[in-house]
Amino acid sequence: MKKHFILLGVILSSLLYTVLNAQELPDKVEVINIIRQVNDYWQSKHPANVRAFWDNAAYHTGNMEAYQVTQEERYRKYSEDWAIHNEWQGAKSTDKATWKYSYGETDEYVLFGDWQICFQTYIDLYKLNPDERKIARAKEVMQYQMSTGKNDYWWWVDGLYMVMPVMTKLYTVTKDQQYLNKLYAYFSFAKNLMYDEDAKLFYRDAKYIYPKHKTSNGKKDFWARGDGWLFAGLAKVLTDLPKDDAHRKEYEQLFKEMAKAVRKARQPEGYWTRSLLDSQHAPGYETSGTAFFTYGYLWGINNGLLSEKQYLPTVKKAWTYLSEVALQPDGKVGYVQPIGEKAIPGQVVDIKSEANFGVGAFLLASAELFRYLERTK
Repeated sequence: MKKHFILLGVILSSLLYTVLNAQELPDKVEVINIIRQVNDYWQSKHPANVRAFWDNAAYHTGNMEAYQVTQEERYRKYSEDWAIHNEWQGAKSTDKATWKYSYGETDEYVLFGDWQICFQTYIDLYKLNPDERKIARAKEVMQYQMSTGKNDYWWWVDGLYMVMPVMTKLYTVTKDQQYLNKLYAYFSFAKNLMYDEDAKLFYRDAKYIYPKHKTSNGKKDFWARGDGWLFAGLAKVLTDLPKDDAHRKEYEQLFKEMAKAVRKARQPEGYWTRSLLDSQHAPGYETSGTAFFTYGYLWGINNGLLSEKQYLPTVKKAWTYLSEVALQPDGKVGYVQPIGEKAIPGQVVDIKSEANFGVGAFLLASAELFRYLERTK
């Protein structure tokens, strides 16, 4: 009798797994409608004439992907209006002797990656309608940076999303090999500083390396949005990196190892908690990290780096969270952890928690889901 109950339990568990993984993704029209709903809501409430700092710029990386899949001209114009407002620059100092790359929000922090992510969108706009003025500042800044001989510019994991794709995008329009050489040099410094070989994940920066820093439960603390920045950034880099690049295999291997590690940390409802390996440190829904991971998984599947059979169930669960929990009926994207650098116990992250970079991440995931559906349906 006991054996029969055990067998019945196995069968029921198998059926439950099958039902959960048979969950259907939406069709292309529904995804496009969601992209429009989210982006129209955001743009209707936020003018384009804001500064070119990282949070606004991260939104525009998503807006440009929304434009690519919808071909909605007003999305492109919104990003171009923002670029014109900022004179196609990030931080605006012209005195190279004062340029800095520690944390700073004023105009002398030209070499700080949070002021350089805007160049991604400027380059994308340049490719649509070439005009050297659109990328002149990007080239000036990055060429000066590469001339300094320093490699420690990316000292926090967010910076890898902010600037790695700038290097590959500039390579695509200049064919200057130095961008790829310096990309690898800067990335190598960042990896040596922040990568945990055992967990296959990145700490946010040197302050959070275990055991110097631990979660409230004594565990390693990997910030979900931080690793999301990198996972998405690697996808963007690999999109533009030449197939024969000397270091491509290394980037691909890291991407695949991260995909495996991140998947293990997913919650049953489809989202990732703010501290990846300690779900009780700062429990509850969080959208920005979840959206970046979803984008990365979909990109990996779409480009043959990740097994569809292995990772599509993860995507389906994550999309269910994004589209049914994070997305509100009016188009607002909620449960976005506010600006910060770590998982904070007790911090309120709820349905009202929205942010420009969270919308950008949601649009990235949605656009990549559309590409998956266009390719497979």
